[in-house]
Amino acid sequence: MVEPAAKRGAVSHLRAVMDLSERWACQIVGADRKMVRYQSRRPPDRELRGKLRDLTHERRFFGYRRLFVLLRGEGEPSLIVRIYRLYRAEGMAVRKRRARRRAVGTRAPILIEAKPNARWSLDFVHDQFACGLRFRVLNIVDDVTRECLAAIHNTSASGRRVVHEPKALIASPGKPGIISDHGTEFTSNAILA
Repeated sequence: MVEPAAKRGAVSHLRAVMDLSERWACQIVGADRKMVRYQSRRPPDRELRGKLRDLTHERRFFGYRRLFVLLRGEGEPSLIVRIYRLYRAEGMAVRKRRARRRAVGTRAPILIEAKPNARWSLDFVHDQFACGLRFRVLNIVDDVTRECLAAIHNTSASGRRVVHEPKALIASPGKPGIISDHGTEFTSNAILA
């Protein structure tokens, strides 16, 4: 959305460069003629802007709400809407900080034997049909050969079925190591048993 000041500038530019009437220039820009002619009667907020700038330099991580509280403490009678307008007009903004993720333990590379069926990965993917019905697919992948051993699909998968499918795939006497994420489907009582 273009601000009124930018529209006023565009109208004055069209009038000066192309020698258009005010009516035509406003129609091209999409501005109302009353808005173009408007002269603000609001007194300049130089003193308040200065206070706001000084407080922002002192307390860089304070947003307009906390600055409003500080200004109120100094006896400023302005409402929060006016403080917000000046805060935005001065180009002040506090960047939102992302929460840092901290590692729970020490990271160590997981060693895999370089032979097929040494370790399998289990994970669910989900999607939905055009009618809105959701479905899930349990993928079982061999980590060494990158072969998809099974893709079990259903609209819902119980914990018993999640346990049963890998058991049915195990044909050799040596069981592979099975890893998965910590999703709710892998933390059921059937998996723990």
